Amino acid sequence: MPQASPRGTYLQVSEALRQQIELRNEDRTLPSEAALMRAHGVSRNTIRRALKVLEDDGVVESAPGIGWRVVQGGDQRSLAQRMTDLIGEDSLAVGDTYPSEAKLCERFGSSRTAVRRVLAQMEGNGLLATVHGKGRTVRALPTSTVRP
Repeated sequence: MPQASPRGTYLQVSEALRQQIELRNEDRTLPSEAALMRAHGVSRNTIRRALKVLEDDGVVESAPGIGWRVVQGGDQRSLAQRMTDLIGEDSLAVGDTYPSEAKLCERFGSSRTAVRRVLAQMEGNGLLATVHGKGRTVRALPTSTVRP
C-alpha cells in the first residue's frame, strides 16, 4: 500500500480484497487476518476496518470459528456503487429528493454508519446536496461507468 493517500488505506485494502474476491470463484473463505496483514503490509486494525466495509456492503460475513467468508449470491457491488446507481434505477432527476437514511438502511440492509459514510462521499463528489428542511436532493446525475 502507498505510504500517503488522500483516501483511507482501509478503503484501498477493501477495494483490493473486493477485486480478489471477484477473481476467486471457487474459494469462499478469506485468508486469516494475519495473512491479510502480511499480504497488504498494514495493521490488524486496517484489515478489520476493510473487512467491516465489505461486511457492510454485504460481500463478506464473519463466521465464528471459521473466519471471514464470501456471502453466497447477492449483489457484489459496493454500497457506494449501489447507492449511486439508485439515482438511475429510481429515475431520479436533478432536484428530486433522494431517499432518507432510514429507507436506504432498509433497502440495502446496511448500517446507518455505512449509509452516512457513502452519503457524505456522494455529497463530496457533487452528486447530492443537503437542503435544510427538505433532506438530500440530487444535485447532478452520475456519469456512466462501465467496469471491465
